[in-house]
Amino acid sequence: MQRRVTLEVLVDSLESGRAAVEGGADRLEVCQNLFEGGTTPSAGLLAALHRAVSVPMNVMIRPRGGDFCYSDDEFEVMRQDVGIARDLGVSGVVFGILSPDGTVDVARTAELMGLARPLTVTFHRAIDMTRDLGEALETLIGLGVHRVLTSGGEATVLEGVDAIAALVRQAGDRIGVMPGGGIRERNVEKVVAMTGAREIHVSGSRSVESRMEHRNTRVPMGRDLRGPEFSHNQVDASRVATYRRLVG
Repeated sequence: MQRRVTLEVLVDSLESGRAAVEGGADRLEVCQNLFEGGTTPSAGLLAALHRAVSVPMNVMIRPRGGDFCYSDDEFEVMRQDVGIARDLGVSGVVFGILSPDGTVDVARTAELMGLARPLTVTFHRAIDMTRDLGEALETLIGLGVHRVLTSGGEATVLEGVDAIAALVRQAGDRIGVMPGGGIRERNVEKVVAMTGAREIHVSGSRSVESRMEHRNTRVPMGRDLRGPEFSHNQVDASRVATYRRLVG
């Protein structure tokens, strides 16, 4: 009998965490600043979520958007954030560090893993920016990483589905391979069937209108490329429930 597919839901707020669990999430990935692909969440958010939900929480450790080749100062911030996450009682950490040549930064990855023990470690979609997915996977297996989050080196999982399936076969029982990036209700069953993956990563969010009645539309709070001022995305429990039903 095939085991149940683990449903990991991306959340960036206490409200989204509660909604994800209500919808049937098995695990949360907690981050903030989704506009840049996710960065490290605040200690306050982690503490509040830890009190509010009973499912495992994996925490993004990423000091900024952009590439995954970090300065010494940025790496020191990551080291501190791993310790904070561990002390707050989360289940795992999520990070990815690359060398300039497009390979996994083995020394720094190993150091963060040591600081994180006994938490689980997920190497996130930084793997999609490596020079060779199979090579990177073997490196991560050698380091003892628990799982990788990947779109198969492409913009979405459907474009990278063949590569993800190859990684699942290569991994065997040595490391988890979790598809993520562009999974929707309309394609989730296809992704699971075509890749053979037993974990999936989804967002399941919707736009939520601001509660502000007075609205000064002349003053944006972000840079030129920015999201709307008077709405934000939040996980929709009904969307998560649909994913849960579709993947078993």
